[in-house]
Amino acid sequence: MKWGIPPLIKVYEALGSIADKRIEIDGLKAKVYSSSKGKFYNVRYESETNSIMVNDNGSYYKGYLGYPAIAYLMKIGELEFSEEYADALAGIEWKDINVRFKNDFSKTQKYVDEIVESKGLNLGHFYDYLERVLEQIKSKDLNLLGKKEGPPKGY
Repeated sequence: MKWGIPPLIKVYEALGSIADKRIEIDGLKAKVYSSSKGKFYNVRYESETNSIMVNDNGSYYKGYLGYPAIAYLMKIGELEFSEEYADALAGIEWKDINVRFKNDFSKTQKYVDEIVESKGLNLGHFYDYLERVLEQIKSKDLNLLGKKEGPPKGY
């Protein structure tokens, strides 16, 4: 079984989690803490089988590759990483924003785009980068590593 392609906003969240140093890597596995730091997600990876497992809500319920896995793949050099864009997304309280906008990712994206733009970054260049990352995810055509794991509880 293959992972689906995530919404664009999940690349934003992955960058923010790296900038906020919410990822702890231990070889082929990682813990990625939520923006509230009230829970963490598990990531496991096998490059030889092109397989990854992650237990965030989007991965578990929607079947797309979630932001914790994207962050892990960026950190190990499997996906393009931009420190400039990560820094622009540091300190964003994703959970609070998603609750505020009732998980309407287009509204979340519009709100966060205003933050990125206010930091002097060119949104066109940022979107080009995000699309490249999505294309890299598509070309990786990642498999699920084992049985899906349920997401952690908490805020």
